[in-house]
Amino acid sequence: MARYALRRLLISIPVIIAASIVVFFGVTIVGDPLGELLITPGVDMATIDRIVERRHLDRPLWVQYGYWVQTVFTDGFGTTVGGNPIWPDLRRAMWFTLQLIVAAEILALFFGILIGVVAARRQYSVFDYTATTVSFLGYSIPVFWFALILQVLATSFFAATGIRLFYTAGVSSVDPGTGVAFLVDRLQHLTLPIITIAFVSVAAYSRYMRASMLEVVGANYVTTARAKGLPEHQVMRRHALRNALIPIATLAALNFGTVFTGAIVAEVVFALPGMGTFFIRALNDREVYNIMAFLMVTSVVVVIANLLADLAYGLLNPRIRTS
Repeated sequence: MARYALRRLLISIPVIIAASIVVFFGVTIVGDPLGELLITPGVDMATIDRIVERRHLDRPLWVQYGYWVQTVFTDGFGTTVGGNPIWPDLRRAMWFTLQLIVAAEILALFFGILIGVVAARRQYSVFDYTATTVSFLGYSIPVFWFALILQVLATSFFAATGIRLFYTAGVSSVDPGTGVAFLVDRLQHLTLPIITIAFVSVAAYSRYMRASMLEVVGANYVTTARAKGLPEHQVMRRHALRNALIPIATLAALNFGTVFTGAIVAEVVFALPGMGTFFIRALNDREVYNIMAFLMVTSVVVVIANLLADLAYGLLNPRIRTS
């Protein structure tokens, strides 16, 4: 297993390098780091010349790329054109978004796998048809629209009953309290965003899990396990479920980009201080180096997610890590 993990890790390194090249040259060609300064009143040419010298903007692009990579490792992506450090804001935003994504993915995997298994065990039942219908709705409903619907429902419930179950904006109240009161307040603020992010993933995982379970249940080794007299719950748990989870491990990694996009949209709708807000602010301010940092961090996280999926794939199917 250690050799398999090392091999997958070594494969990930060239992918990250290629991603850094695409991010730097793509953003640099499209956006001018000095674009906003050149149209800002009161900025003299001496200031612009100092920025050009400090950023090496008078050098060829491949030289600029080398200096940028150096700042990534030595200075946390460096600073914005205006001189503000990038890493502190990016780190706070990334940490918050990762918490949202991890919570949403745990919720989505749990319910997606559960719904898929039950739908496969009760094929063509009312539950199966209902799960299929809800899954199609999950695929077709835009994330921002679903987030707005949840906000309307939460606000309408509060207006009708005077009971505040969930908040529709922000990450905490003005005075959230401490201890249990703080945890309850944070949960009230983050429940709707987490449901928004998880909803689409539940639809995907449940459909794939249903199809995978139906395929595995008819396999010869499951029939053999039943013929040996094993109880049905052991057949399902030890033989069918383990092998049916293999496609879900791959799907979870491939679905990470969708989950991350959904998190960005949800953060904007619910006014949360995550990567979505960071990226939108960078676009509005035309901060080229902030955009590069966002895209690079996103690329690395996606690569790590795929690496973890490969490792899970190897754990679930020992033949893969020996091939």
